[in-house]
Amino acid sequence: MDLANLATQLNAGTILPESIVLVTLMVVLVGDLIVGRSSSRWVAYAAIAGLLGSIIALYFQWDIANPIAFLGGFNGDDLSIVFRGIIALSAAVTILMSITYIEKSGTALAEFLVILLTATLGGMFLSGANELVMIFISLESLSISSYLLTGYTKRDPRSNEAALKYLLIGASSTAVFLYGVSLLYGLSGGQTELSAIATGIVQANAGQSLGLAISLVFVIAGIGFKISAAPFHQWTPDVYEGAPTPVIAFLSVGSKAAGFALAIRLLSTAFPLLSSEWKFVFTALAVLSMILGNVVALAQTSMKRMLAYSSIAQAGFVMIGLIAGTEAGYASMVFYLLVYLFMNLGGFCCVVLFSLRTGTDQISEYSGLYQKDPLLTLCLSICLLSLGGIPPLAGFFGKIYLFWAGWQAGQYGLVLLGLITTVVSIYYYIRVVRMMVVKEPQEMSDVVKNYPEINWTLSGMRPLQVGIVLSLIATSLAGILSNPLFTLANNSIANTAILQPIIISSAGAQSFAPVPKTSPPVSLTDRT
Repeated sequence: MDLANLATQLNAGTILPESIVLVTLMVVLVGDLIVGRSSSRWVAYAAIAGLLGSIIALYFQWDIANPIAFLGGFNGDDLSIVFRGIIALSAAVTILMSITYIEKSGTALAEFLVILLTATLGGMFLSGANELVMIFISLESLSISSYLLTGYTKRDPRSNEAALKYLLIGASSTAVFLYGVSLLYGLSGGQTELSAIATGIVQANAGQSLGLAISLVFVIAGIGFKISAAPFHQWTPDVYEGAPTPVIAFLSVGSKAAGFALAIRLLSTAFPLLSSEWKFVFTALAVLSMILGNVVALAQTSMKRMLAYSSIAQAGFVMIGLIAGTEAGYASMVFYLLVYLFMNLGGFCCVVLFSLRTGTDQISEYSGLYQKDPLLTLCLSICLLSLGGIPPLAGFFGKIYLFWAGWQAGQYGLVLLGLITTVVSIYYYIRVVRMMVVKEPQEMSDVVKNYPEINWTLSGMRPLQVGIVLSLIATSLAGILSNPLFTLANNSIANTAILQPIIISSAGAQSFAPVPKTSPPVSLTDRT
């Protein structure tokens, strides 16, 4: 094979966005080695610039003619582009909230950014991985970087404990996942590419074998850990409470998005013969996640632990779209993750700012905050209400889209449970909002009474303010002006070749018309 043919088959231009992130990582690493500690003044902005450059490169790769790269190992289709964009954007917002936090913890900012960019690379590659070895390497890049980020504040014993728990449980889940894909490799006759695995299983007449069922269970266990779905959620509350807050912000969005991208690609391509079985398993996971996440969140006194159980419940909601298995179901997953990016990271931006100013994350200490910090109160209230699904915020339209897709696919019980648990979630979100806004001045907590003077000119505070304002604007407007996001989500699924067979063959297969420019939820319901 000559070099020209090799270059054509590699099609390396498909990973241009990841290449930009990799170059940015090297610039941050080498720049810090050369300049030293003074590099903290510019490395964060260089990292953000690189991530934004990666997002721009993703935009220009939309609907490319030949998305397959590296001899079938990577698929840069529109579905992967959306998920890679979500991960890159979540990393950029995470850096905005990390600058002051990391500097005040007494650790090096550049090293933190290098590990975060490595996790971002792993997540982006995982979103488009089309081959078992590529999937495993990408998954490990994301996982090992996440363990390092969790224990990054070495002087905090809670961070060390969280990292150790995350590492032990994560290593176990990786072993389980790896055993599952090894069975898949054997049953397919030694194939590693996902489409070839499905063909090999059909040819070997192994579609209903016990080995394939065991492989499916183990693979789902690995995916369930990554998306923090019950009962694979044991690590989530402790890691969220002990890890640095910017880290859990990234894990709650970037890592979760990568997990769902892996679930869609792996299950729809390698397990088409067991689609009813994996949908049944995910139905059980969704039920457990929605009930456990929302009910246990009611009893939490720590804001970070409450958001941990909230993220478990949110994973249950997103799984409704995966279980539906229709074009609308997959599109609703993409849309919800797009709006979840802004409302969840906005909430964590506020938690970071409050903890920097007060040193606590207890919910009771937020009492009367409106009197001292109206901007923080407004942003946190909007983000929490959006997570609860209050109209006309982005979270409302995301949940309506998910529930409509599930209802159209015949998942009536799951949708009804989602509606009930959404009402439960509204209670604990509004409890925080009421505490911040309704309390009288004399009922302020001692922490708020001693709240420091607001000064955005301090070093590193301006990026945090930018992150808060951007999240506030996006969460407020993404619901009202949601049509571009609806169109993006729909097109990303309609233009993805690997999803078409399973969509067409699904029991509730229906053609999904373009979303009108009027109110999407009403018009979508009318189409049924």
